[in-house]
Amino acid sequence: MTNLPMQRYSRGVAVMVLRVAGVAVVALALLFPARLLGAPALVFDPQKGTILYQEDMDALWHPASLTKLMTAYLTFEALREGKLKLDGKIVTSKNANAQAPSKIGLPVGASMRVELAIKALLVKSANDVAVMLAEAVAGSEPAFVKRMNATAKRLGMRRSRFVNPNGLPDDRQITTARDMAYLARALIKEYPEYAHFFAIPYLKIGKRRMRNYNGLLRTFEGADGMKTGFVCSSGYNIVVSATRRGRKLVAVVLGGKSGSARNQRAASLLDHGFRRYRWRSLFGKNIDKLTIQASLTEGAPDLRSVICKRKRKVRKRRARKKTIRKKK
Repeated sequence: MTNLPMQRYSRGVAVMVLRVAGVAVVALALLFPARLLGAPALVFDPQKGTILYQEDMDALWHPASLTKLMTAYLTFEALREGKLKLDGKIVTSKNANAQAPSKIGLPVGASMRVELAIKALLVKSANDVAVMLAEAVAGSEPAFVKRMNATAKRLGMRRSRFVNPNGLPDDRQITTARDMAYLARALIKEYPEYAHFFAIPYLKIGKRRMRNYNGLLRTFEGADGMKTGFVCSSGYNIVVSATRRGRKLVAVVLGGKSGSARNQRAASLLDHGFRRYRWRSLFGKNIDKLTIQASLTEGAPDLRSVICKRKRKVRKRRARKKTIRKKK
């Protein structure tokens, strides 16, 4: 004869175990944002230095246009020292004019106000303007690059190396999520008077209206600045800051497979940071006190075969759809 009470008891235990397991999964999801295929990521408090979550933060990576954060830092330094003025003008050289897009495209000899140049650097991510600013600050691009590397060393960016002021592809140009966090912290703490430059959603130059590549400024509650970057070898990068209830956090994401994936990852990190801040602020580790968490010999990965192959497929799909529409 079947023992019905025992069967009911066993089923009850099984249901309870499943419920407990479900709660555990939800708890883990709240504690740790979804991983992004091992790509470096970090969210931290720039005022206290507390890391709220990190993943491969010391892995070498190509910064792409995140490089322009350093160009902005040195430009702000020159403004404070009186070497540049916001209403002063900088001139387009042959070197600046020859830079690959994204760019403003001023002819050789044309000038631009420094204030507008900073906006073009951070909103349009203009590569030609990055060189214009570099030459205005240091006299030449090579001299500016020397300053970039000296400043990186001073800020504690031990694994970063710069070879140009705009982030255009160069295998020698490398950084880490931790180093980008150091740079973001320096910009926030040392130059608060220029914070508005990072939060501009749109820029108009002549008849052109240019939208900031940092889409989180439009979609994430409290987002207030920083910079995106992309080259085929790096994937989609972002440094983004956000402020809620008077507390500012910074997230760094390197190597996103797409702009939307990168933005979702950064938003997830920031949400996690704000949600878990009290607990993490008590037990989280300080960004300045953690030893390097990566191989000292492994170089930056090259994502060209993954990222740009995917982009070509997307472009072909879109082209086919347009052709089909025209035929209809």
